[in-house]
Amino acid sequence: MTHDFQADIDAVNSIDAVPTILNVVCATTGMGFAAVARVTEGRWIACNVRDDVQFGLAPGGELKLETTICHEIRQHRQPVIIDNVAEDAEYRNHHTPAIYGLQSYISMPIILQDGTFFGTLCAIDTKPRLLKTPTVLGMFKLFAELIAFHLDAHARIALSESRLATEVETSNLREQFIAVLGHDLRNPLASIGSGASILLREPQTEKSTRVVQLMQNSIKRMAGLIDNVMDFARGRLGGGITLAVDADASLGPALEHVVSELRASWPDRQIEAAFDLQTAVSCDPARIAQLFSNLLANALAHGVPELPITVAASAGSGVFRLSVANRGAPVPAETLKRLFQPFFRGDVRLNQQGLGLGLFIVSEIARAHGGTIDVTSTAERTQFTFQMPLQASVG
Repeated sequence: MTHDFQADIDAVNSIDAVPTILNVVCATTGMGFAAVARVTEGRWIACNVRDDVQFGLAPGGELKLETTICHEIRQHRQPVIIDNVAEDAEYRNHHTPAIYGLQSYISMPIILQDGTFFGTLCAIDTKPRLLKTPTVLGMFKLFAELIAFHLDAHARIALSESRLATEVETSNLREQFIAVLGHDLRNPLASIGSGASILLREPQTEKSTRVVQLMQNSIKRMAGLIDNVMDFARGRLGGGITLAVDADASLGPALEHVVSELRASWPDRQIEAAFDLQTAVSCDPARIAQLFSNLLANALAHGVPELPITVAASAGSGVFRLSVANRGAPVPAETLKRLFQPFFRGDVRLNQQGLGLGLFIVSEIARAHGGTIDVTSTAERTQFTFQMPLQASVG
């Protein structure tokens, strides 16, 4: 992959302190040239320079890596300081001073927070200079660390901006996805439902009436699936389940409607309901009805057909409580742990339908109301219980 050196140059030049650092380096040491260089395995690129000796490099200028001492610094990651090349036992015969006519040289590695070698802060001159002092060494070390700090900050800002752009794009895709579900699926389904209703008002044979009624049941089931998928999309991709809170909701009629609707859909099943709802509840009645409908449909699907489903709701002592129970084999402990996970369906029989989102939506509605949903399962019965404060702070 090609490295973007222009991005490195731009990053260094975005640091307002760099020109000042280079000026201070030259003024303090007497050096005629100072630079911040990007040094990689194969390239030496000047990112920012101060050139008072007409060395000839500008930002973006390049030296052959093998001709520089920075190539060696990249390998051992230690500073190199030369007061006078002619008197330096290690570097007097080195090719770099001979190539560029240097008499003094200092270079400090710039190491990023993650340990990456970025390059060097370096200075050169055609005359000997006193560089091997604690003051000069400390100054170069401090400036190199300061440049590394700013480069790390620049990278973090760039990453944050990239993530923000991705979040915006994801948000747009989310809204498009939800719009597809809400419009492109709901509208055709509504048209089919209207057509079925019109057919039922016309004279029909007994067989055709049963077929249209089956169509209507399928339409209701598909509408429920769309509701659950939309809620899942909002919950996972958006800001969670949305509520339209009524501070003084009377839940009795909404819950009775759910029972009537499911009794009509399951005419051969018995549902025993006991509601004690004399106190108003601060909640979203439609969402509580949706929660109840999902729990009741789940009980009907998994309960023993010959035994009744029992539901109860009460509001008092500061708490709204709703329970749904069915008889049948106990739910295994491992299954209980995963019941509220999306797309989990447990041991599904061939005649059971759904995406496995119903109980996940139940848990999301409970959480949005500041409530809890619990389940217990024994040989006697399996019971789901939803509880929330009557005046909960929802969100």
